[in-house]
Amino acid sequence: MTAKVGDIVRFLNSVGGGNVTRIDGQIAYVDDDGFETPALLRECVVVSSGDTFYKIENKTKKSETKEVPAPSAPKPKPQLAPITETPEGEKLNIVLGFEAADLKRLSETSFDAFLVNDSNFGLYMTVATRPNESNDWDLRFAGFIEPGTQEFLFELTPDMLPEIDRISVQALPFKRNAAFTRKPAIDFEQRFDSTKFARLHCFTSNPYFDSKVIALSIVENDKICNSKPIDIESLKQSFAEKEREDRRRSRPVSKVSKSSKPNLDLLEVDLHAGALLDNLNGLSKADILNYQIDTFRKIMDENLKNIGKKIVFIHGKGEGVLRSALMKELNHRYKGHDVADASFREYGFGATQVTIKNLTKK
Repeated sequence: MTAKVGDIVRFLNSVGGGNVTRIDGQIAYVDDDGFETPALLRECVVVSSGDTFYKIENKTKKSETKEVPAPSAPKPKPQLAPITETPEGEKLNIVLGFEAADLKRLSETSFDAFLVNDSNFGLYMTVATRPNESNDWDLRFAGFIEPGTQEFLFELTPDMLPEIDRISVQALPFKRNAAFTRKPAIDFEQRFDSTKFARLHCFTSNPYFDSKVIALSIVENDKICNSKPIDIESLKQSFAEKEREDRRRSRPVSKVSKSSKPNLDLLEVDLHAGALLDNLNGLSKADILNYQIDTFRKIMDENLKNIGKKIVFIHGKGEGVLRSALMKELNHRYKGHDVADASFREYGFGATQVTIKNLTKK
């Protein structure tokens, strides 16, 4: 049975319920302990109708029943005042902010996520997160956000932060009571740097919040703020151009004897992320490492026929993760070629030299 104003309902997929105070299209507004909660009509189960009576059995006379009127439903609340629209509100501006419960104890406190909808448009939206090692998303919020409001979405505790590496926001903007210019659906995904929540300087002032927060812009003036996608072909072209430029710069400019010749058998390849990628925004450590390994394999495959070719892969010292990955490749995929530390005077501990061998010989 479809709910109507005055009915007492319970929510089908969540805890709660109350009296239906008003209905707007397919949305029912339910008075739940003094708070008006919006819910889809199809998710409201009618417990009692506002115009029915209960029949209860008289314990003294089993054959008699008496009619007792159902509890009277409260008077419907007055309709909300229409949204005051502004010319600036015709462009979407959406910000996700994280506010610490106690800025002085960041390692122990929880963090409240708020969404700011600075526009004339309502939003049906979802917010989800996931770790890098999983393709499955965890839903954090799903619901409707009124125009020109700031809404609490969910709470993050310190133990939840290590399991969150990516965040997704999807939303559909529209106006319920006025004609509007159609906006494209919002599909935002970005790297979630949970280490910022342990650093006080990462919490900054923001015009939408009274306290310092970590703010993540979702949409700015109708433009979705997704990280710029990686163009693999452009990266390959940039890498080739950089390699040619490095070769040009490596040519000696000081006076040399006529018999001196550049070492054409030596190829230097810088595998640092900053040398390979122009923009690291939105990339996890795993994404960067995979791209570095792909570049290493590309260079090796291109030079397998160049017997005697010396290739210096500059990987840096760091934590040794990239060097360990390269050694694993050289011990399995490219087994048999000469491998040694590159010149310490030129590269320190941060480079490995590979000499291509003729592996077709018996």
